[in-house]
Amino acid sequence: MQPAATHGHQWLETGDEAFQAMLDGIRASSQSVRLEIYIYAASPLGVEFRNALVEAQKRGVSVRVMIDSFGSFYLSDSFWQPLREAGGQARWFNPMSLERFGFRDHRKLLVCDDTHAFIGGFNIAPEYQGDGVHNGWRDLGLRLTGPMVAELARSFDLLYERADLGHRPFVRLRKPPIPSGATSGNYTVLHSGPGRGFSSFKRMLRKDLANAASAHIISAYFLPTRRIRRELLRMAGRGGRVQLLLAGKSDVPPAQLACHRLYASMLKAGIEIYEYQPQILHAKLIVIDSVTYAGSANVDVRSLRINYDLMLRLEDKAIAAEATRIFRDALEHSRRVDPENWAASRSLWQKIKERWYYFLLSRVDPYIARRQLKWLR
Repeated sequence: MQPAATHGHQWLETGDEAFQAMLDGIRASSQSVRLEIYIYAASPLGVEFRNALVEAQKRGVSVRVMIDSFGSFYLSDSFWQPLREAGGQARWFNPMSLERFGFRDHRKLLVCDDTHAFIGGFNIAPEYQGDGVHNGWRDLGLRLTGPMVAELARSFDLLYERADLGHRPFVRLRKPPIPSGATSGNYTVLHSGPGRGFSSFKRMLRKDLANAASAHIISAYFLPTRRIRRELLRMAGRGGRVQLLLAGKSDVPPAQLACHRLYASMLKAGIEIYEYQPQILHAKLIVIDSVTYAGSANVDVRSLRINYDLMLRLEDKAIAAEATRIFRDALEHSRRVDPENWAASRSLWQKIKERWYYFLLSRVDPYIARRQLKWLR
């Protein structure tokens, strides 16, 4: 009798580390490469990745690439011509259309030979290069081996088949295109996307928060649904410790302003809020007691209800300890928001902007997405 297959993982804590590991995976592949990215820039880094993909295709590896058309708006389709000429495939997810521009593939996934997978927040763009402290955005990735890799490959295949959002199977978006909640051992693949009943990430996150004693959350964009926000407030109210590490510098200022709208109520409840200082924060990490979440999703309305996102839930005390160490390391470069001085630190104009952007991102954006969903159906 053969022993059961086991999972393996490696945290990728800097862009330099993550990109080198991903390139090594592509160059070592012998059967297949699947790459799914939200933002892909035609930079020297992007050219290096493309060349590695072309070389893999030329040695007989099946290469497929899926890029989000909104996130990579400035990337020309001709950029992928060398890959196509070599026999590889490159496809745009949800080609730009006014009727459905709100639906985005925010996932970041690389699967090599069905044996190694890379997930996290890293896009393939120069701003992610560096260590996240002295240069480059602060982000986080995870390299995986074991049975869950096949499930990640399957999730790519299913979304790749429906990338144009234009044929009949995608008209009924109430039916999730990717089966959610696949579990192997203590690993569970979780998905988010538009339509009712699709976000297994949101459902599991609420369930884990309901009876937890502690939560440590890193989120580049933080605008949780009302129910998740309520669970965080309840945890703090019953004596649990909630620590949020959010962006001190953001590439999306309206999202940061909308998030500030929530600070007062959370600080009053005893939730600790920290802002990362050296660089733009883009990482996504959640540790709830002995459970860890890692992947592409932020704790915001888009990741929870609109975007296609991918998270891995790992229920393991040792992994949670590693993730907590990563959280603590980032905390060393952060400033705690003072509950006593927060209200007085902002002008009336600042507060008006916070309310306005909160309304736009928490109400108007989901409303438009719902309207577009109805149009598709």
